[in-house]
Amino acid sequence: MFKKTFILVLLIPLLALSQKEKNPCETLTSINTLVQENHYHPKPIDDSLSVYAFKTFLSRLDEENRLFIAAEINELKKHELKIDDYITTHDCTFLHDFYTTYSKAIARYSAIIADLKKEDFPFSSEEKVIFSRKAFPYAADEAELKHMYKKRILFNVLRDVAELSTNKDSLTANFDALAKANRLKVFDRYECKTESYQMPEDEFNAIFYSVFCSYFDPHTEYFSESDKSEFFSTVSSDNLTFGLYVSMSDKDEVTVDDIMPGSSAYFSDKISVGDQLLKIKYKDEEYEIACASMKKIDEIITSKEYKTAIFTLRKKSGEIYSVRLVKKILKDYQNNVFSFKLKTDKSTFGYIRIPSFYSTFENGKSSITNDVVKEIYKLEEDQIEGLIIDVENNGGGSMEEAVQLTGLFINDGPLAIMNNNKNNKQIIPDDILGTIYNGPMVVMINGFSASASEFFTNAMQDYNRAIIVGNKSLGKATMQRILPLNSNNDEFLKLTLEKFYRLTGKSNQYSGITPDVEIPLLFDKQMPRESSSDTALKNDEISGVSQFNYIDNPIYTNAIAASKKRISESDDAHEIEDLNNKINPLYDADLPPVVLQFSYVFDNVNQINSLWKDIKKETEKVYPITVELNSADIKTQKKDDFIKTNTNERIKIIRQNFHILEAAHILYDVNNLKP
Repeated sequence: MFKKTFILVLLIPLLALSQKEKNPCETLTSINTLVQENHYHPKPIDDSLSVYAFKTFLSRLDEENRLFIAAEINELKKHELKIDDYITTHDCTFLHDFYTTYSKAIARYSAIIADLKKEDFPFSSEEKVIFSRKAFPYAADEAELKHMYKKRILFNVLRDVAELSTNKDSLTANFDALAKANRLKVFDRYECKTESYQMPEDEFNAIFYSVFCSYFDPHTEYFSESDKSEFFSTVSSDNLTFGLYVSMSDKDEVTVDDIMPGSSAYFSDKISVGDQLLKIKYKDEEYEIACASMKKIDEIITSKEYKTAIFTLRKKSGEIYSVRLVKKILKDYQNNVFSFKLKTDKSTFGYIRIPSFYSTFENGKSSITNDVVKEIYKLEEDQIEGLIIDVENNGGGSMEEAVQLTGLFINDGPLAIMNNNKNNKQIIPDDILGTIYNGPMVVMINGFSASASEFFTNAMQDYNRAIIVGNKSLGKATMQRILPLNSNNDEFLKLTLEKFYRLTGKSNQYSGITPDVEIPLLFDKQMPRESSSDTALKNDEISGVSQFNYIDNPIYTNAIAASKKRISESDDAHEIEDLNNKINPLYDADLPPVVLQFSYVFDNVNQINSLWKDIKKETEKVYPITVELNSADIKTQKKDDFIKTNTNERIKIIRQNFHILEAAHILYDVNNLKP
């Protein structure tokens, strides 16, 4: 299980399409049939689809326009306005043309890197490296492409040396030796890319299937059987797992962060926290982590198809060893609801974190609603005076669970309005009698709160049941369902079928939910919200529900006003805003060009590193809030070192979250302000 995504390379040779392989048009036709019949807002297959698919497919294959050359793109352009015709006439040989051209580009890339590695070029140049947020034009020919890579490699070498120390004089004095050593490391990385670019033709075609699906909306997706398993693993509380939590270190090494009790890794009696993962062997294939392929490693780690593998690791002592691990179904503690007591201003509040709207998908043994109920019972035993529900970074999950959870906090009445492609509107009722908790509530959201999280938040805001704090949500108000594409059940389509609306008839689709209290957050502007997607369904409005039991609460109004005033006067909030004012230009505009000489590159690197140090300092700031286990969890966690470690990490994260501190202040105001 990964705390940070990293790249892994799949060592599979490029293969030509054989006569026995499945015609990709069969899959595309099946996708299109389901889309045209069931998608919430289907689009016709016409020249618009062709232009989008051509442009987007090339971008997925060569994001920076640094593999293909202009002549190859010009040759492929003969397909640009014909892809719709190919699909409707069941002729997908055009994909093989793309694959052949792509294979040629990868072979050329490999040859260029090999040639440059043999050259003894100087570690200084009068030329400049140019940065751009947009892709550069395609190189005119191989010579231009080679020159571009030579400049990039030189910059990478100079940058790597510059990042070794903040002492410019010391680095300059030892520059030649350092540059030669880092040159080898840089070429290793570029050679790894050669392997990461390679893929068999069926994987290549699957990228096009995904592009085709994304034309209709960003959440309609093609899934292989492994893709489906990976998806369900993100919305399940129990998963097949080897029992390792790993992450990428500052040295770009994959190391073990934790080991799950009861897992195969735990019982190996060999693996320790801090060990470096070197490679994974599945059957007869070995995957070197240093040249990583994200898709393959994700498949091995999360898919139910890979149940045993041999892991090779290195201990800090240098000892290298291998262990065979077997997956077992275990509780995924990182994807489970949990709670704490928060103490501040002589008050005690409950805090419940909901990482996803998981359900009993595939291996799941529990659901988010049932787990939230358990946590509320625990917290009420400790007589909390208010409740914070945190759905920040919660991308959604089961919509059935979202409906059930919402009903726990609404006494009676409708929850939302659903609409499908036939314009059949359905009012979603609250089927749960009464409420589980009646005290004051705050719900926390941010730019990664989406779908089921937004469904829940909409209702809390519509009824004025809770004060919503944080940042504008992602803006996804659509529902998807996974449908099989064939009778073999080895290909699937996650298809957008419905759209949900608020009780007022408005929708958060595309626009997101605006919180009652906005709180500054680092990198908020950089969060990829729905509005950043060209094919996202646009916002609209329908007739709302005429009557529902809106909770008129003047104290909430006063608490919101007090919170806004407090934030406007907060030094902590101002520090976050000041950092964002420095961060945003790095993403909004092109950075200035840098001369390819060590002195200039060092100054550029250290200017940026100085900002990252300030960001790191801000993210590690600890706020004045006491976090404690509820009484029930204290008893159950006494003898479990793994859970203790998780608890300590969670407490640390809570105390570093400015939003949680402000949420607690709001609850205090609700309990103490007069209407």
